[in-house]
Amino acid sequence: MTALTLARAEDLDRLLPMVAARRAELGQAADAAATRAVLAPLLDGTPHGAVYLIGPPRAPIGYVALSFGWSLAAGGLTGRIDEIHIRRAVRGRGIGAEVLGSLPRALAGAGLCALDIEIGRDDARARALLLRQRFVACEDRLTLRLALSR
Repeated sequence: MTALTLARAEDLDRLLPMVAARRAELGQAADAAATRAVLAPLLDGTPHGAVYLIGPPRAPIGYVALSFGWSLAAGGLTGRIDEIHIRRAVRGRGIGAEVLGSLPRALAGAGLCALDIEIGRDDARARALLLRQRFVACEDRLTLRLALSR
């Protein structure tokens, strides 16, 4: 079974290359300073989210970043998988399925009522994996992205 370890501030230097690799795969620019700034609160224990290292804590093979919220409709504490990344060299070995199977059980123990993830409409492989892990498709969601002034 693949280990999940809550990432802490001392894990930042292990996370940065994986976040940069994910951004590169998506064709996005990686800004190390901005990434450090957005990861720091998660690694310092903010109640708004968390990052888990996938695999051995000293040599992780991936990460999963979560954000938390509250929903009357869901019955309380909810989570959203914001990012999940597994190193390319070890993909296709069932690690993603293990993570998506064990993460909800671990978070339910902390009171989480629902866990969401957003995927591209055309990502059939990810959709099939998520459906096998008992995620349910909800096509009626719309999102308004607010411009943040920083």
